[in-house]
Amino acid sequence: MNTRFITVACVAAFAFSAATAMPAFGGFKEAAKETKPTFGVRYRFETVEQTGIDGRAGASTARVRFGWVMAASEGFSAGMQADYVSKLGPEEYNSTDNGRTEFPVVADPTGFDLNQAFLRYRKGPVTVTAGRQRIAHAGQQFVGFKAWRQNEQSFDALRVEAADSHLLRASWTPAEGHSLGAFNYLLDFEKDNGPANSNATFGVDYTAAVGSLGLAASVGRQRDWGEQPVQYDAPYYAVETRWTPAGAKFALGWEVFGSDGGVATVQTPLGAEHICRGSAGKFAAVKPAMGLEDLYVSASGKVGPMTFAATVHTYHSRRGDLDQGTEAGVSAAYARESLSLLLKLARYEADQHATDTTKAWIMLGYSL
Repeated sequence: MNTRFITVACVAAFAFSAATAMPAFGGFKEAAKETKPTFGVRYRFETVEQTGIDGRAGASTARVRFGWVMAASEGFSAGMQADYVSKLGPEEYNSTDNGRTEFPVVADPTGFDLNQAFLRYRKGPVTVTAGRQRIAHAGQQFVGFKAWRQNEQSFDALRVEAADSHLLRASWTPAEGHSLGAFNYLLDFEKDNGPANSNATFGVDYTAAVGSLGLAASVGRQRDWGEQPVQYDAPYYAVETRWTPAGAKFALGWEVFGSDGGVATVQTPLGAEHICRGSAGKFAAVKPAMGLEDLYVSASGKVGPMTFAATVHTYHSRRGDLDQGTEAGVSAAYARESLSLLLKLARYEADQHATDTTKAWIMLGYSL
């Protein structure tokens, strides 16, 4: 899935890059000779059972990914990456474009997709990237590449980074272990449900790490933008505490999507919902107009080549005092050299939002 995202960038920085381009081509040729093609295969079986839909989805899909991506070194570099997704067995799932609406959604459409194709230039602290590319900001709550899906999200963009400042986001490290960030995302979409997802979000965030203890906090506001048909203005804030003893990680967090009078709430159409707000995906497409509070706790740890993880979410409306539902998820992952295996299960128990849903995954990957 590719999203057009035009960034208001520093034209002077791009001109600076062009002016110093010629000497960099020698380094480009040497780096290109050392760059090897990449190849990977990922098989996944996903099953979804959802109250209100008679059919149980069973999606057996395989993704072949191949590409040629140079390291982001001084001077010019480039990259290309393509995916082909195919189904193996019956098409008993709603891929979002196959018309099988009698089954729950498994958003893995089949077919070919050019995932990345970009040209990059780096000079000192300034990096300019033009073309189709991955972009991820601050935990991917608002902007991410959604790598969980077989066909991940990428962006057609002109991106300027200066000392870790990219798109409309700037970061500053005042001291070791501390980072301050400011962001402004202006989304103006067209066609289908695009206008309903158009918004402007601005805010600040802070992360800190002292030994095995960590803190992440964010505060912002979102309002209507572009062709958005609903006028609204709502707050967003989040806080997460972390403890990372040797070989393990524990987190307790609270994330709030405010509501403007119960008419509209903060939305994150470009965010990586799967890793941020529950694997069941019940708040991925549109968050309730009454707003959302997500109180969660997570734990993960490694035992040899195995990684185990568990997360529990409790969802509550920001207005109206409604219990939306709860979700529990567990996973076990194995990774060694070129092989990876993931087993995952998520269960959402509905209260005032959506319906009971159970999802399970088996995923096997191999890459060179």
